[in-house]
Amino acid sequence: MKRTWTIIGVRDVPASFKWYQSLFGQPQTPPGHDYFGQILDTDGTVLLCLHQWGAHEHPTLRSPDDATPGKGLLLFFRVDDYEMALKRARALVDRFEEEPHVNRNTQTREFSLRDPDGYYVTVSALSAPQRRGPARRLPNKRLQPKKARGRTRKLRKRTSAPSRLKR
Repeated sequence: MKRTWTIIGVRDVPASFKWYQSLFGQPQTPPGHDYFGQILDTDGTVLLCLHQWGAHEHPTLRSPDDATPGKGLLLFFRVDDYEMALKRARALVDRFEEEPHVNRNTQTREFSLRDPDGYYVTVSALSAPQRRGPARRLPNKRLQPKKARGRTRKLRKRTSAPSRLKR
C-alpha cells in the first residue's frame, strides 16, 4: 500500500471543504463535486476526502443517523506551519476541545477542535522545537554501587598519569 484516503461523511461538502482549506491555509477553491471533494497538499497528496452523507450507496456513509460522526475516529494532521494553523483554527471555532499543549509522546505542540460535522480534529506541529545547545546529562551517582563512587575518580587519575610501567 502506498497511500490511504481517509473519507468522512459530511452534511455540506462545499462548506466543509472551505472549513478545512481555511484550517490548512490553502487557497479557497471549490470541491470537485457537490457530493465529494479532496483536500490536497501542495504536492497533490490527498489529505482528506469529504463525502456527502447518503450521496451513494456506501454502507458506512448512508446517514449520520446510522453512526455518530467521529466515534472511533481521530483526524490527526501534522503541519509545518503550526503557529499559523493555530491562528486560523481560533478564527474557525469558538472553543477548542484541547487547548495547545505539548504531547508527551511526540514532544510536539498540538491542539484539538471539532469540525462543522462534529469530527474531532487534532493539529500537531510536524516536529518538536529544536533545543538550544546540546543536551547534557550528568551521571546519576545513586545508580553506582557505593564502593565504586570514589574509585572512578581514582581510576581516572591513575590512567591519565604517565605510565610507570617498565619498558
